[in-house]
Amino acid sequence: MIAIIDYGMGNVRSIINALQFIGCEVVITSDFKEIDAASHIILPGVGAFGDAMNNIVRCGLDEILENQVLKKGKPFLGICLGLQLLAKTSEEHGLHKGLGYFDAEVKKFKFDKIKLHVPHIGWNDVCPQKNHFIFRKLNQDENIFYFVHSYHIVCNQEQDILATCDYGISFIAAIARDNIVATQFHPEKSQDNGIQILKNFVKWNP
Repeated sequence: MIAIIDYGMGNVRSIINALQFIGCEVVITSDFKEIDAASHIILPGVGAFGDAMNNIVRCGLDEILENQVLKKGKPFLGICLGLQLLAKTSEEHGLHKGLGYFDAEVKKFKFDKIKLHVPHIGWNDVCPQKNHFIFRKLNQDENIFYFVHSYHIVCNQEQDILATCDYGISFIAAIARDNIVATQFHPEKSQDNGIQILKNFVKWNP
């Protein structure tokens, strides 16, 4: 069973639909017992970093996730804001503390010599930087995914970088370490390759 963490941020219907399409049992929850019973955990999210962290702490989900992900080693997927929340800090509307699973900061897109629209919205090429189970069986001729974000993660440990993307600058599109993987793009909105990533995740047993 897949537990989608409910902390009141963003519409998770597309994730539910995609997981049900590939035959998964899904629960949207903030309940410890349901999260503990799940085989895999997904942290989605759309919205402001500070509001998200406030909700997570208020619901006690920071402690639940630490127990399930860091201590028990349960397979974990962060999506979009769910990736950014794994950083130590974010500069979105002030300085905010994140979950701190990765030695990283979240910064806004800034362009010196070109003018590009922010947020970065739409389809873009993703370039894997190393082999990972999550990228198995992808169509490498159509390695594009759907993005919606104004901020991007900057990792201080190069080994945590799983994939990159170009939008005025080269930015991190996915990170991974041990039982944790996270994508800045939305696999649930990224057609066949996105569905394949979700299939890979639910079969992943790190």
